[in-house]
Amino acid sequence: MIVKNILIFILLASVTFGFKAPDTGKMLPDITIADLQGKPVKIQEYAKKTKITVMSFWATWCSPCKRELDAIGELYPDWQETYDMRLVAITIDNARALTQVKPLIEEKGWEFDVLVDSKQELQQALNFQAIPQTFVVDAAGNVLYQHEGYTPGDEYELEKIIKEFASK
Repeated sequence: MIVKNILIFILLASVTFGFKAPDTGKMLPDITIADLQGKPVKIQEYAKKTKITVMSFWATWCSPCKRELDAIGELYPDWQETYDMRLVAITIDNARALTQVKPLIEEKGWEFDVLVDSKQELQQALNFQAIPQTFVVDAAGNVLYQHEGYTPGDEYELEKIIKEFASK
């Protein structure tokens, strides 16, 4: 009975807080998206540039996404230096809404890379619907961690995950 209650608690906690156990067999798909200038970016090659890559999927209309990126953006310079990692914000805005992306980045002062998945091909390949959606991947393209949604303080949990995988 105790084991059953513990399993129910873990299930409810993962649904409530959006945390997902790593899918050890999940790899970044071989998909090409674009940077803000429209230049093609192979996502697998992009991830190889650092030991750890944090990919945060967002959209201009998503308030929790922008709050998450603001919070992570404040910690990002220290994370880069400490953990040999990079953050990339991947917008899923459609072609019409893309005109709002660059002005928003400038207004927010975000100093991390922003890529574009306007056809949502990468989103579909990674099989998720809700944003913000955050992935931690290694240089080999293995998905180490996935998180859905944003609550203030999640950025510190994310740092614990980054620290754990960066030390391996």
